[in-house]
Amino acid sequence: MGIIMILFTFFGGITLSAQSSINGTLSRKAGTLETTLLTFLTGTMFLAISILFFGKGNVLGILEVPKWQLSAAFLGTLYLLLTVMAVPRIGVIATNIAGIAGQLVIGVLIDHFGWFNSMVISLDMKRAFALLFMLIALYFIYKGNKRSSEETNAQHI
Repeated sequence: MGIIMILFTFFGGITLSAQSSINGTLSRKAGTLETTLLTFLTGTMFLAISILFFGKGNVLGILEVPKWQLSAAFLGTLYLLLTVMAVPRIGVIATNIAGIAGQLVIGVLIDHFGWFNSMVISLDMKRAFALLFMLIALYFIYKGNKRSSEETNAQHI
């Protein structure tokens, strides 16, 4: 089952990168907020239909959770909005690596301190090096994108 979840998540990453690229292009024509709205409207319609067929039948159960848990909806919206803003400026790979690095940093902190009722997994050297290497990868990808962009601009002058 673990391998299947890894493959599902891998496929999710592929779709996220494709979505980031398409949304970045769309935002140049329609606007950042408009593109983000379209994504959420489409997602809302898709999920409403999915709930009809596969849901637990307790949509109002959302209102019964601790209020701080509702912040996740805002955080997801903010992530998408920031991604749509970043892709046209720094490219898909730099945006995704930055997003993944941010996820890893906060994930390590959440695991280490057991925030949000998660299991406690201490920060060890392996995890610290993984974070360091991800940040180094982000640096080199961003610098490579910047250099490539400058070379392209110089050729058009």
